[in-house]
Amino acid sequence: MKTKSKMMSWLLGLFVVTSFLMISCSDDDSPSDHDIFVGKYNGFVAYSNGESNTEEDEGWVQVVKVGDKYNFLFSNGIPEITGVEFEKDGDTMLNVGATEFQYIRVTANSLTMLYTENVDDVWRANCTRN
Repeated sequence: MKTKSKMMSWLLGLFVVTSFLMISCSDDDSPSDHDIFVGKYNGFVAYSNGESNTEEDEGWVQVVKVGDKYNFLFSNGIPEITGVEFEKDGDTMLNVGATEFQYIRVTANSLTMLYTENVDDVWRANCTRN
């Protein structure tokens, strides 16, 4: 009886360790799952809305993950962009529906954007993370 109990404990322990290793070594991990894109990027930021224009060579963009979407907070009183969904493109995250003339592209080290909303609102950025 003692031997059977010992063997069951050993098998249970082996099962737990094996399960942990299988989960932690998943092949389909996305970089966005690890939040490597979250943080502050420094550099050029700009915003225009048809009435005013703001440009700053030494501005910043703060990337914040909320659920499965991202928010972009800007320096210099530039309005934030919220609720952006992304898809993985190699080591880059690109906003869903991106085009050559409308995109937010984020890597672990850089952020570039040309993003338009409501025809007149245009955000531009070319930043790096230090």
